[in-house]
Amino acid sequence: MEELFRPIPTDEELFRDENNPFAFSPGHLSRFLNPKNLRVFLALGGLAGIEKGLRTDAKSGLSPDETDLADHVSWEDATGSQKPEYTLSSNPKSQTKHPKVDILPSHHHKRGDSFSDRKRIFGVNVLPEVQSKSFLMLVWIALQDKVLILLSIAAVVSLALGLYQTFGQEAHEGGGLEWIEGVAIIVAIAVVSLVGALNDWKKERQFQKLNKKKEDRQVKVIRSGKPSVISINDILVGDLLMLEQGDVIPVDGIFVDGHNISCDESSATGESDVLKKTPAATAFRILQNPEQEGDKIKKLDPFILSGAKVLDGVGTCIVTAVGPHSTHGRTMLSLRDNAELTPLQMKLNLLAGYIAKLGSLAGLLLFAVLFIEFLVRLKHSTETPDEKGQNFMTILITAITIIVVAVPEGLPLAVTLALSFATKKMTRENNLVRHLQSCETMGNATVICSDKTGTLTENVMTVVAGSLGNGGLVFGDQNVLDHLNTDSSTEATAEDTGAKKATSQRDMVLAGSLAPKIHDDLRQLLNLSIGVNTTAFEDTEDGKKVFIGTKTETALLDWAKNNFALDSLEVVRSNHPAVEMYPFNSSRKCMGAVIRLPEKKYRVFVKGAPEILLAQCHKVLDSPARGLHSESMDQEHNALILQDISRFASLSLRTLGLCYRDLDQWPPARSRSANGDSDAVEFSDIFREMTWIGAVGIQDPVRRGVSDAVKQCTRAGVGVKMVTGDNIQTATAIAKACGLLENGGRVMEGVEFRRMNDIERANIVGDLRVLARSSPEDKRVLVKALQSKGEIVAVTGDGTNDAPALKAADVGFSMGVTGTEVAKEASDIILLDDNFTSIVIALSWGRAINDAVKKFLQFQITVNITAVLLTFISAVSNDHGESVLTAVQLLWVNLIMDTFAALALATDPPNESLLDRKPEPRTAPLITLTMWKMIIGQSIYQLAVTLVLYFAGPKFLHYPAKQQSTLIFNTFVFMQIFKLVNSRRIDNKLNIFEGLMKNQLFMLMASIMVAGQVLIVFVGSDAFSVTRITGAQWGISLVLGFISIPVGVLIRCVPDSWIRACIPAWFKRRRAEKSGEGYDLNAAMLDVRDDLAFFNRLRGGRMAFLCDPRFIQKQIQQAKRRGSTASTSPMYPAVGMSGLLAASIGGLPSPSDARHGSGHAVDDRGGAGGEVGRA
Repeated sequence: MEELFRPIPTDEELFRDENNPFAFSPGHLSRFLNPKNLRVFLALGGLAGIEKGLRTDAKSGLSPDETDLADHVSWEDATGSQKPEYTLSSNPKSQTKHPKVDILPSHHHKRGDSFSDRKRIFGVNVLPEVQSKSFLMLVWIALQDKVLILLSIAAVVSLALGLYQTFGQEAHEGGGLEWIEGVAIIVAIAVVSLVGALNDWKKERQFQKLNKKKEDRQVKVIRSGKPSVISINDILVGDLLMLEQGDVIPVDGIFVDGHNISCDESSATGESDVLKKTPAATAFRILQNPEQEGDKIKKLDPFILSGAKVLDGVGTCIVTAVGPHSTHGRTMLSLRDNAELTPLQMKLNLLAGYIAKLGSLAGLLLFAVLFIEFLVRLKHSTETPDEKGQNFMTILITAITIIVVAVPEGLPLAVTLALSFATKKMTRENNLVRHLQSCETMGNATVICSDKTGTLTENVMTVVAGSLGNGGLVFGDQNVLDHLNTDSSTEATAEDTGAKKATSQRDMVLAGSLAPKIHDDLRQLLNLSIGVNTTAFEDTEDGKKVFIGTKTETALLDWAKNNFALDSLEVVRSNHPAVEMYPFNSSRKCMGAVIRLPEKKYRVFVKGAPEILLAQCHKVLDSPARGLHSESMDQEHNALILQDISRFASLSLRTLGLCYRDLDQWPPARSRSANGDSDAVEFSDIFREMTWIGAVGIQDPVRRGVSDAVKQCTRAGVGVKMVTGDNIQTATAIAKACGLLENGGRVMEGVEFRRMNDIERANIVGDLRVLARSSPEDKRVLVKALQSKGEIVAVTGDGTNDAPALKAADVGFSMGVTGTEVAKEASDIILLDDNFTSIVIALSWGRAINDAVKKFLQFQITVNITAVLLTFISAVSNDHGESVLTAVQLLWVNLIMDTFAALALATDPPNESLLDRKPEPRTAPLITLTMWKMIIGQSIYQLAVTLVLYFAGPKFLHYPAKQQSTLIFNTFVFMQIFKLVNSRRIDNKLNIFEGLMKNQLFMLMASIMVAGQVLIVFVGSDAFSVTRITGAQWGISLVLGFISIPVGVLIRCVPDSWIRACIPAWFKRRRAEKSGEGYDLNAAMLDVRDDLAFFNRLRGGRMAFLCDPRFIQKQIQQAKRRGSTASTSPMYPAVGMSGLLAASIGGLPSPSDARHGSGHAVDDRGGAGGEVGRA
């Protein structure tokens, strides 16, 4: 036995058991799994040994009163055998190959705390937090930006030359401050890096909070014999965990007992087979008698793996490993990686890569032109060597400025900021986002396939009507009875004469007067049928006993308790323990339970869809007053019962049938075993020859606001379809109440939908509004049919079998209240309130995210074009190669157009007008024609203003040179500030102030920009190469900046059709061909890889951190290249035209003479921008 438990260097720490009050250490328990080991299970004494060794109970679980454990349970006491001997090294940490997970600091588990010893020894079910990068580390990453490093080197050289000129030479006129600009550039680079690092730090913290909320959920355990609901983080080793269909198991354990527990362990083992679990006691008995049991040993599997999904059955297990000691915990620790890129991020990366190449080309071209000019002048220059060096540094800094300003790393980062802001707000509005890309996709959704129960309805269920036996007794509230009386004379057809006759003889009573009308035997049968055939349990809330479970089951239990004095579930189940249970399955649409009767007989109870149950009923209780006396189910009884069900459904009531069957033995004769287990029986073998008990109608009102939400979807161009398991009458009534059938549309049952071929389905899915009595597979097929027609589909689901449809949809919504863990794992967004109106909120936020990024894009590309061209033109036309905007000034502009603008524009909340337009198609360009119209129009205006001031200003304004350059700088900045306001709209509507006051961050950022610019002009002096300007000059700056807004109005008034008419025909054809190809994400990602590789080589730093090439390679490794897509980005001509302009402007008269009239050149060197697009 020693070899089973011999520690290895990597897990010696788990075997240390000093002061261990338990018989086993985490190391001993880890030997159960990886791989599964029945010999270890046997060596630990089976279930009895595990119970003793972990000081727990397989029936009652842990005691909530447990604190410190004074005594000690030995290995021998627990297992009945001698403890295996092994030697631990004196310094195991030095041999450990992986970092030790320290989640159990002693101060967290003080003596006297609940379960203190248990937590100290075995840990808690929490994985250690990912070690996030510190603020200083993020600053260091930001400083790795290659262009900023180059600029810093240039600034240091410039500083050295300046210091030499100031302190190493004799004083000269206007001298003494040559070193200022070098210092200012270095300080500006530090500020840019600090601001960028701060944004990254805040973003990381925000996503950490989101991940914590995503991972937390509630589970059911048994403590002191009573079921209770606790957080997944509070599960402990020794807990008795309750398992049911749809659970994702959060811990490792040993299966104690249950019914038909089958698990999918593919996420843990990679094996796709469904594994049937063997109770631990049965497994131990077989292992002790291997000769007698034969082949049964091969099928034994009492092990519960964390991360596995419960596909069927109910049961309990004893927890043996939690947190990092569990199978899933170890896997998660080894797989932690960067978050995935979203499609919008990839599109922006692609665009940014194009612009980066063009910006670099522009910088190299400018350097070449200015360097040639420098060499030509060098021959006749009378400057000193240090002045020549300073001039060369001016050329170098100006060229670097072009690259820094032109490379828009803010584009791919802007969406991160928009997503982090939106996901935080969406969580507050009951949308917990699991996959970030779903936010973007939801903005362009064209169809929503919604469940009915709990999504369109309130999921607050009450039994308000029903019929018992052969339909002779009907109960309900007054409205229901009035409706039934009214319809009794009109709804029966000529063929239903028997039903007509029976209807006239039936007894109709109010729901509150039902109990006296039925026999005690029937009352007991109803209580057993409802109390045993359920997975619900009782708990205490606010001092009151309440039922915890599905809303349908709790409605039935409340009805039985209020009308038939149902005992507590604990008493019912202890008096009539279930021999077998068949949990609800959406494919069979019913559930069952088998109990043993005192007369050594067995009784099967089944509840579910009434028409499914009726088809298997050969008998029916004839009169509730006669107890359990039954008669044959003839056509008359069947017609009357179906008529009642149809009438209940027409009142928007969910209908549920109840039936039973008595058996002489268990398992029944000639029954087939389920999953190869001789003690389990196939459900179909017992679900026949049933006796009909009755049907109930359950009221589930339509949610308040759903009708308005459906209208909003219609206005937004999004179709809504209801997919439900309810019958067609109930579904139709609810659909009408929700407004789904106001404009017509088709209502169909799942059976009919299933019979269609793909072509027939494609022809009807557009008109389909309601799919009733549908299965999860029908939902998945519907999603695929809609997608084949080019629709972007969002779908809701709550059950385990909904997972394929949730995965297949473009956006999957699971239910946070009623959804199973499997459904939540398969979904993109969890609806925390299960409310359809929350889906509309997600739609609004999705569109807001896309719009926010486009607003930022529209703003930044305008600044990019104008700043690059202005720097290029002014530097080329200047005799000394100096740009009109200095390096420090451009770093300030870069900070405005990146960090401040991103914070201002990417955080705009959604407004009502977002739902007034149709969704964008998949092939829609990132930058629309309307946006290009605004970008080009504003760029022309800004360039015209600044170039006129630069070339003609000295002749007409006659300001001193430094005031002239300050005026141009001030005007340029205020044009960007007013352009920021103008960029709040990306369409042709004129109200740019809509919702402005709701975005307080926008107001704050705009105020910081204005205050910062005023401060720079007043006190910036030599650091920013500015001087104070007069009131008139301030007026000119503000007026020219403000005119950006009326210019925007004029541009919006120009019809897009005019612009479209100016586009060459060959370009339109090319775009049409591209659109026809569709957006191939895999091919696009391969292109992104190439562009980001250049982008990363060029910049590094934060871009290397945020666009890790290892991760990008990981995302595209499965993609198939379908040919590289040539870029049609209009940024090529927009930025590339700078070379042509340089040639034509080189001969223009330059204002440099006026600016350098003093005989000493003022340093107006080109600057460089900093980090772009703080996220």
